[in-house]
Amino acid sequence: MPYTPDQPPTASPEELRARIPGWGVDLDPADRPAVPKERFAPDEAGAHWHFPERQEERWPRERSIEHAQLTPVFGTSCPPKGLSGVIRKHAYRTYSEGRAAHWLLLLGADRVDAWESHLRSFFTTRPDNPITQTGLRAEFTGHGLASRLGRNRADLNHQWLDPIIVGGPWIAAGGVVVSVVRRARRRRARRAATVEG
Repeated sequence: MPYTPDQPPTASPEELRARIPGWGVDLDPADRPAVPKERFAPDEAGAHWHFPERQEERWPRERSIEHAQLTPVFGTSCPPKGLSGVIRKHAYRTYSEGRAAHWLLLLGADRVDAWESHLRSFFTTRPDNPITQTGLRAEFTGHGLASRLGRNRADLNHQWLDPIIVGGPWIAAGGVVVSVVRRARRRRARRAATVEG
């Protein structure tokens, strides 16, 4: 049973070594950096409980399909919301943590969540500012070019992608807004012409 002070049943070292390449490389105490500090005392778990008290689940939490139950304690700071929440719940409900699809969906949900937050900010008194918050202004005021040249930086090989990844969505969103405004103006002009004619 997981989450108890008892040691869960495991396969023997020989079975694990046969099944998992490289398993047990640190079995020899001479190869372990923590020796002689660590002390094996399986009877002294230090837990004052047999099974920890469960945290209250205020909404259905995401749980990987590998786990039979939710962990006794879990985070509550970012409840799933909006389209990003739907994507996250789908990733947990459908795919194992060992599948790339699980993690790609979670990465996509993070991007969707960022855009949901951007859009929400426009309905507040302090909307997002893409010029300062994407680092564009810092490129000109914080020696952006000088900090890259002659420094042997590892991020130079993808530097050309950064403006596309960071600025591209903002430019595309701006284009959509301009297009919508133009259409609205044309419709208004057509209606005015129809009414006058």
